[in-house]
Amino acid sequence: MCLALLLGTACQAAPPAPYAFGVLNHRSLQATAAYWNPILIYVSARSGVPLELHIGRTANETTDRVVAGKLDFAYTNHLFTPKRHKLGWRVLARQDTQGIRGQVVVLDSSPATTLHELAGKPVAFANPYGLTGYYLPMDALLRAEVNVTPLFSGNQEAAMGQLESGQVAAAGVSDQVMADFARRRQLKYRVLAESKPYFDLAVMASPRISTADGEKVRQAFINMAGDPAGLRVLQQSARSLGLSRVRGFVAADDRDYADYRAFFQHTRVPLNE
Repeated sequence: MCLALLLGTACQAAPPAPYAFGVLNHRSLQATAAYWNPILIYVSARSGVPLELHIGRTANETTDRVVAGKLDFAYTNHLFTPKRHKLGWRVLARQDTQGIRGQVVVLDSSPATTLHELAGKPVAFANPYGLTGYYLPMDALLRAEVNVTPLFSGNQEAAMGQLESGQVAAAGVSDQVMADFARRRQLKYRVLAESKPYFDLAVMASPRISTADGEKVRQAFINMAGDPAGLRVLQQSARSLGLSRVRGFVAADDRDYADYRAFFQHTRVPLNE
């Protein structure tokens, strides 16, 4: 019982604890926080559903928190493998882009012109869970019957940094993140293999989140770009990463990610679940 009641004054209910919103780390923790904190502050205010950013030290640690039930919402594409799909997370929205592709890239100065020239060499990947940062490029290598030595760096930009510094012969990357990184660093690179496009990462809700709260969060995300205040937040976040354009959100559901699930049914890469 509140002490205020004992004193004969009104006792106000404590504000609800914020939901933990996990974001897959493509970039450093600082860059991820600079991009996402303003967005979550806006969505919390517009939806009335309080959200708090949670990031693991690496992308696979963030995913492990999801699997362990420690997060309530997530921005991710790590939940479409057969085992994780059974967890029951539902898609609310996705980032409004032309899609993402997995690539195997080398520096423009590299002598390698084909995947076969990477045989036996070290190749950097973000983490063993990522679609564009591991599964798609590794699948391309295995289908070409090329065996490489994978080195996991923790996030995509760290893998790109290893490529830039010459520590590895190539890197498995997301085309979008690689292009952003190269633009900022004025880095020239070449693409040796590229996948088909897949929808960008999804805003997802845990099965324990009510339908009502999930819908409020969905609407806040998809209405951002059309709201002057929301657009300013998106512009601020884009500037924090040096992006060439604002990336808003559109409504999505589980059907939009059927090709993810189909890929995992047929990939030659052993699943890390």
